[in-house]
Amino acid sequence: MSNRIHDLEQQEAELVLPRFTLDDAWALGSRLVDIARREGHGVGIDIRRPNLILFRAALPGIAPDQERWIEKKAALVLRMETSGALVDARHRAAGIDAASFGWLPNEDYAITGGSFPIRVQGVGVVAAATASGLSSDEDHELIVQGIREHLAATRETSA
Repeated sequence: MSNRIHDLEQQEAELVLPRFTLDDAWALGSRLVDIARREGHGVGIDIRRPNLILFRAALPGIAPDQERWIEKKAALVLRMETSGALVDARHRAAGIDAASFGWLPNEDYAITGGSFPIRVQGVGVVAAATASGLSSDEDHELIVQGIREHLAATRETSA
């Protein structure tokens, strides 16, 4: 197993929330926007469940086609229940092009970084948090940083 795959799996094991309410979606989304603004990123931020957008923001500099990228990245995470970066890394390591044989068609799914599962302890994946507008790795790291900070803040308030 590659170091990249191991690191991505560790992130997913680490970033499990005790709960995820609508207020948590707003807090996480707001935190992601704050991070992106501070770093000068023109991105779209989206947190969703299947068929329900919980949080959405578009920062200056975002391109109109990022809407479609967000949808496709989130669709992959909600279907596979793992981050887009991890799906991509696993496919690359195995030499698989899932889109080439119609399993994850390009028109519906983006096998790339930038979307991360919102996993609740004892429940599983309840939503996807997505960023689009940077490189795939940067989008992924933005979301991971936001979830990590949100989890730390959640632990502080419940302690």
